[in-house]
Amino acid sequence: MGDVLAGFHAVWEFDSDSVLIRFERGIRRPKLFQALGERRIPYEALRSVEVSQGRRGTVVLHAVPRRGADPLMEAANGQLKEDADPYRLVLPAERETLASYYADELRGALGPGVEEPAERYLVAAPEAPLHFKAYDGKASFDGSTVAFRWFWTGASSAKWKSGDQTFAVGELAGVEWRSPEIFNGYLRLLERAAPETRPGEADENPAAVVFGLGYGTVHESLPFAAAVLQAVRAAGAAPESAERAPVRRAGDTGRNPADIADRIRHLGELHEAGLLTDAEFGAKKAELLAEL
Repeated sequence: MGDVLAGFHAVWEFDSDSVLIRFERGIRRPKLFQALGERRIPYEALRSVEVSQGRRGTVVLHAVPRRGADPLMEAANGQLKEDADPYRLVLPAERETLASYYADELRGALGPGVEEPAERYLVAAPEAPLHFKAYDGKASFDGSTVAFRWFWTGASSAKWKSGDQTFAVGELAGVEWRSPEIFNGYLRLLERAAPETRPGEADENPAAVVFGLGYGTVHESLPFAAAVLQAVRAAGAAPESAERAPVRRAGDTGRNPADIADRIRHLGELHEAGLLTDAEFGAKKAELLAEL
């Protein structure tokens, strides 16, 4: 098409096989849009296109992605607020005719099988490295491994017992994201062979971080979840004979002595509170000292 359509929060640039969505920056722009920057959406990634009346004298051009085409929307799983949907372009009401024109053009560009789930991700996730602070720890992703480093002020005793966690994407089956705007939000890694001892609740599960007020915000944790999902699917598509890195745990690399001291101090508090047995405390303390 080669045209440009500018809305209140984004600009859509139409090419022959895709639309480039450039998100505008500003105080009143959704933070998720600012974090995404821009996204290229192939027409084959779309299921349908709609035009509807918006609020306060606006009209909305809304492209709906196919199932499984966009890791960001797959991770969101319908939890995004309407105003934070990156596939909505809000325009002044007087541009409704123009919006309808582009909607028709986009519908004409949709390929066959739009109702079928995409066999692969067609929209790129945000690039690693990515990280964010949850309530009970810091999550980081370098493109091949996910790491959780627990905060002594927020992590449960179960997580402290398990120590910091590092997961190779090849050992993961997926990601479960519950919006921090919903009560008890969390990001949980779904392991291919989860230990039988893994607790079920996110605040007790060492393969999950939990959100709280001001922690794990949507614009940080959702792109993170999408990037991990994309890497997991890519790892799953690799030949079965390909060697996969094992899941690494605390102790694989040296630690900061001050961090070790803080951990031992916290373990002592748990021990005094009766949350750790003498044997558990002794074993964990020896494990931490061995990392020096």
